Amino acid sequence: MKVREMPNYGKRGRGKKFVEGMTVAIEPMINMGTKNIKQLKDGWTILTADGKPSAHFEHDVAIVNGKP
Repeated sequence: MKVREMPNYGKRGRGKKFVEGMTVAIEPMINMGTKNIKQLKDGWTILTADGKPSAHFEHDVAIVNGKP
């Protein structure tokens, strides 16, 4: 299985395209403070750099028959 990263930023009409069979996890992080974050040494845990509260959500989208 080939794993590709799909950045959540860029310019409309540029970058990678979603293709049939792809499943994407959309994971917004909403911070009360700044957008700055820090990653712990475990390589997984993300915290806000300013220590303010944050919420993290995940939405999964699969491309089937050319549609999400």
